[in-house]
Amino acid sequence: MIIVNTHEAKTNLSKLLTLVAEKHEIIKICRNGKVMAELVKPKSGKASPGKLPVIPELTGVVFKEPVEAPLPEEFFPDYTL
Repeated sequence: MIIVNTHEAKTNLSKLLTLVAEKHEIIKICRNGKVMAELVKPKSGKASPGKLPVIPELTGVVFKEPVEAPLPEEFFPDYTL
């Protein structure tokens, strides 16, 4: 088990995820000395959509386009290919 603070978790997220995925480490993320979250490898490699938590504030939110849809070009006015 590895314990990190939130700043360290943000800075090293990719490395921490690699430890979880390849070494089956459990990462505990703390804020002010209290555990706020844990990173653990799921039992299966697939997400289980039926077990996601319900967030009351988002009940009734409807996306007009699929979540996977690219962002409109007006979000990137200075970006050109």
